[in-house]
Amino acid sequence: MTHPRVQGRIAIVTAAANGIGRATALKLAQEGAALVVAIDLAPELEDACAAIGAAGAEVLPVRLDVTDESAVSLAFEGILARTGHIDLLANCVGGGARELATEFHLSQPATWRIVIDRSLVSTMLCTRQVVGGMRERKYGKIVSVSSTQWLVPSPTMVDYGTAKSALLGFTRSLAMEVAPLGINVNLVSPGPIRTPGFNKAIPPWQQELNASRVPMGRLGEPEEVANAIAFLLSDEASYITGQHLLVSGGKGLN
Repeated sequence: MTHPRVQGRIAIVTAAANGIGRATALKLAQEGAALVVAIDLAPELEDACAAIGAAGAEVLPVRLDVTDESAVSLAFEGILARTGHIDLLANCVGGGARELATEFHLSQPATWRIVIDRSLVSTMLCTRQVVGGMRERKYGKIVSVSSTQWLVPSPTMVDYGTAKSALLGFTRSLAMEVAPLGINVNLVSPGPIRTPGFNKAIPPWQQELNASRVPMGRLGEPEEVANAIAFLLSDEASYITGQHLLVSGGKGLN
């Protein structure tokens, strides 16, 4: 039997109520995490926390808008008072403003800010709260979630592609800064994944079209992304930092 990958670690997972975030939180619990801090605003958070607990980890639910700077600061202060430190951070929050999507010449700066706050600023805010402690302890692992959207762009999603591509610059720059301190910072870019949000927003005919454009010929599952995130958060990935991993069935390779 293999040793659990994150045995005894304390982890934070954002967007933990659904989709990739939920799958990641469950995977970390299954891989031996001592405590998973599950952050979300969605009503499904309670159900997700029950599943995380059943998977073997202590769980701390936190309802938080991770785009709100003062709320993030206050919430993380409380989290750290409870946990003492954080070993692992999975930044899974993201998303466009599909209901406001339009061609760029018709787009509104207010919409850009919504999208950038969700996909980029939330990651920076949460990372800022834990990286100082990781520097002091000379240990920590951070994985953020981007998208293949910026590699294979789509019309009407300029703001989303811009925000997601910025995560690569953030990841590589921070990785270089903290590498001498024993902290790993990496990025995962999923292709089209069958999450609840995806299923709700994308009609079946378009899902089939998206799947046909993936070299492997199918949509991905949240658990397949979670497997990659869990690996990068584990000590098995101790010599990997500043990297960008596609979990896309081959989408984005050409």
